[in-house]
Order: sequence, then C-alpha cells, then structure tokens
Amino acid sequence: MVNTYKCPGCGAPIEFDGVQGEMVCDYCGKHVNVSEMNTETDSYECDVEDATEDKSEYGSFDSYKCSNCGAEILTDEHTSATMCSYCGSPALIKNRLNGELMPAAVIPFRLNKAMAKEKFASWTRKGMLTPSCFKKEATVNSIEGIYVPFWLYDYDAHVDMTADATRVKRERKGDMEYTHTSHYKILREIEASYDKIPADASARMPDDVMDKLEPFDYNDMTKFEMPYLSGYCSEKYNFTKEEMNYRAERRANSYAFKECRDTIKGYSSIKITNSRTRLRRNRAMYTLFPVWMLNYKYKNKDYFFAVNGQTGKIVGKLPLSKKKMALWFFGIFAGMEGIMLLFGGLL
Repeated sequence: MVNTYKCPGCGAPIEFDGVQGEMVCDYCGKHVNVSEMNTETDSYECDVEDATEDKSEYGSFDSYKCSNCGAEILTDEHTSATMCSYCGSPALIKNRLNGELMPAAVIPFRLNKAMAKEKFASWTRKGMLTPSCFKKEATVNSIEGIYVPFWLYDYDAHVDMTADATRVKRERKGDMEYTHTSHYKILREIEASYDKIPADASARMPDDVMDKLEPFDYNDMTKFEMPYLSGYCSEKYNFTKEEMNYRAERRANSYAFKECRDTIKGYSSIKITNSRTRLRRNRAMYTLFPVWMLNYKYKNKDYFFAVNGQTGKIVGKLPLSKKKMALWFFGIFAGMEGIMLLFGGLL
C-alpha cells in the first residue's frame, strides 16, 4: 500500500520540513506537528485494487499507483519511501515500514534541499588544485534526500591483556654513564560498555562514505513515525542485524583494545604480548539516518557528493587540474632547490 499524508487544512500532500521540525504544507502554509499526523484522517492509503506488485512484469521492480494523481510508481524491492515522478507527491510504502521492517528510531533531517545545494556550492570554491572553471561548468544531475538504514549495536566488552614493559634510568658517575633497565610483566583486565555503534545496512550506499559522514548526533534521535519520511526517499535494510554484526564487532573490538592499552602508561617501552576481547551483544536497533546524495557531472564525468542531513558534514571528491598540479609540484621543487642553493652558498 502507498501512504500519502494530506494537509488537514487544504487536503494537499504535506511533507516534513527538517528546518522547521514540523510537517509543512507548500500550498496553504499550514504547520502540523509530526505526532498530530498519525491519524487516519490525515493520510490516504490506496485500496488493494489501486496498488499492485507484479515482479514478473517489472523484473526486480514493484508497481504501485500514486494516491494523489493515479500515476504508476515503480520502485525496487528495498524502497520504503519515494516521490511520484509525475506530481511529486510523497509515497510511503506502508508494508515495508511495519512489523520487523519498522525502524525503532529515526534522526530527522535538519538541512533542507536548498542548504544541501549551498553546501555543494561552497564546496566547489575549495581546493587549491581544483580547476578554475569547475564552479561554472559543473552541473548538478540530481539531488536526493534519503533516509539510510542503520543498525545500532550495544555491547559489553571484557578485555584481558598482557604486555612486557621496561623503565630505563640513566645516571652519570664521573666519566661513566650507567643505564639501568627494569623489566615488568603487565597484566590488565577491564570491562566496558559501548552503546549505539553504527553500521549502515544499505547495499546502495558505499560503506566508506557512510563512515566518513559520521558522527550523527544521537541527541536528535526520536521514536520512528512515518510522517518524518514524507517528502524524502527511504530504504529498508538490505542486510539483517546478524549480517552486519561483524562490522560493529570489529569497531567494538578496536575501542576495547585501545581503552585497555591506554591504561598502560609511564614506561619507556611497551610490547603487547597477548590480548583477548570477549563481546556480548545486548541489543541491535534498526534506525534511519538522514543523508543528502548529490550527483554532478564535470567534463562528461560523473562525480558523487554526500551531505550529512543532520550535521552538514560533507563527503565528496573534487576533480583535479593537471595544470595546477604541475605548477604546484614545480613550485615545491623550485623552492627546495632554492633553499639547497642558499645553504650551499652559506657553507
């Protein structure tokens, strides 16, 4: 079923505005709190005969009908929220947002589309080696606000660690210098808890990009309600909590190892001889995090740019000017050669 939220004032489709933190109607300007939208009178679900899923006809795509204009909406099997390509109305696929597929929490968008574009415009002005014409010639192909599925893991950790350490003391008596080396066997045992270690569960989103977009501020995390998705795209998880557990465990292991290692201080040298970490997972919580995805083209080549939809943190790759790179390296080489000649002359 496709769910579209309607403005209680004028009946037009209404979307969540991250800047305002409310549902805002673009037609009559009415503001509505998200919790107030969870009523049957404020949303429209198309009937069974109005919505069909036919994978045999569309391969890996499912077909629905827009509840606002009746146009066909095609989605892949993982999309849980999208927009009608004809009228632009939000379309939430309810059967992909309930039961085990219902997120426990969501971090709502705080940056709107205009802010994301401004981030891109500001970003294009940076970079010493960026082509001078990049800002004028780069064209934005698409910009999409998407709620990315994440698993958040809680762990208890127990670490046993042994290390060999030394303390070196030097003293001088007359013309002789004496070195005294004391050897120690270090034993450490710590317990620690780690909450909400994130692992993105989307096959579409590159893991390295999602890692670089961190951290998200968990203070904004709130109980999931469907209206938060209105006006944005969203995916249900591609990977289960068991399938993504290894990524979170790897991070928990590294955190626990570092925390235990940092307790060994005050020695001249330290060599870890053995370390064992035991983890117990307490919880894995399904959540949605906000990301603006922007694709742009420059000199017939596609580039990718992402913005944390909550904090504004940017991840992307700027094109490089071969001419500027050559001048930069030449400048460094010439500068080093000049310094060498100067010191050579002084000697």
